[in-house]
Amino acid sequence: MSLGGTWRRVATGAAARRGRRLRPALALGCVLLAARAAAASDGAPALRLVAYAETADGARVAAEHAGEAINPASVVKLATTLWALERLGAAHRFETRVASSGVLDPATGVLAGDLHVRGGADPDFHVENALLVAEALNGAGVREVRGDLVVDDRFWIGWEGGAERREGDADRRARAMAERLRRALDPATWSREARAAWRRTASRRVARTPPEVHVRGARRGTAPAGARDLVVHRSNPLAMTLKRLNVHSNNDIERLGATLGPPAALAAELAARWDLEPAAVRLDTLSGLGRNRLPVRAIGRLLAALEEVAVRERLDVADLVAVSGCDAGTLRFLPGLADAPAGSVIAKTGTLTVTDGGVTALAGWAQTAAGPLRFVVAVPRSGARVEAARRAEARWLQGLAERHGGLRARPCGARAGYSDDDARAVVVD
Repeated sequence: MSLGGTWRRVATGAAARRGRRLRPALALGCVLLAARAAAASDGAPALRLVAYAETADGARVAAEHAGEAINPASVVKLATTLWALERLGAAHRFETRVASSGVLDPATGVLAGDLHVRGGADPDFHVENALLVAEALNGAGVREVRGDLVVDDRFWIGWEGGAERREGDADRRARAMAERLRRALDPATWSREARAAWRRTASRRVARTPPEVHVRGARRGTAPAGARDLVVHRSNPLAMTLKRLNVHSNNDIERLGATLGPPAALAAELAARWDLEPAAVRLDTLSGLGRNRLPVRAIGRLLAALEEVAVRERLDVADLVAVSGCDAGTLRFLPGLADAPAGSVIAKTGTLTVTDGGVTALAGWAQTAAGPLRFVVAVPRSGARVEAARRAEARWLQGLAERHGGLRARPCGARAGYSDDDARAVVVD
């Protein structure tokens, strides 16, 4: 995203300069008052907005309680995105290896022994990826396994829903993943969702016959020292995975912690980076679930840091986050953005309905006639009044854009596709 736009400032005397300083503040005050009045029209207490916005060069153009630390909900995913890109790089691919501890009869395609999965902590492995693995196993001559499919604790398939829904028992979790993969490899055991995944895959890859590998059982375990790799699956590049996770605000972004570290480590890194008191930054999860805390102004710094790493990785922030009018993700729930010029808002939503009394949040970039703006707006303690809070945020954003000439269209960036768009599974020689 080009963020080098410069504000035009014309000095025509002290009075004019004071006028220019006051007009945006007065306009912002009107927008906030209108939002509060509308929210209170049903007799409910007025919603309290927390907001901050700045230009590409860091000049503040709007602030409302910007010194506070808030629970940013799923806006935390932007911090996780930054951490992943800086630690791993946009081109990083997660590797999942499938090995054999038995003897393969090439004439019958029967493996007498177990099939072992050495997980690479791929956060975005699904039925479509299992089909790639099955196809590669068929290419290696494997069609039936007269043993078990054995997976370790660094392999997952399908979504779990983050910390609030994930199975807490490691053995049950791994056995469930092993069974999911076993069924995904064998069309005879496909669920309705697996059949739909095959139809999508077949249409994109012009395939006619599904690959199939029949496996007797499924369990948790680790590959023995003598296991021989048969197939290696390499995921989409990290940037593509992050785009998918952010667009749909998927809480399984937490799986990146298996590679990067715990939330507390990220919190400590952010506090040190921006010279903040450690108590001002708290992360319970890498997804935004739980009681997290980030200072509003620090979220502006987070957005600037994401721009910097995107440039280094030869990306646009639109390649990483949902884009209005382009991605069918959580931005569609924000009133008013449906009519905004395509690409004009690039942002991450955040919503909690119970934790900390509930919160809605929105943080990202707005392309205006006067240049791009970074912004964050949130409604703490919005509870069950999510829709009213979103309307208030939308009005604030629209008012901000209007004071800078209105929103302007820009390129959509990379699309949020499928988990196998650029993934590969190859036979190990």
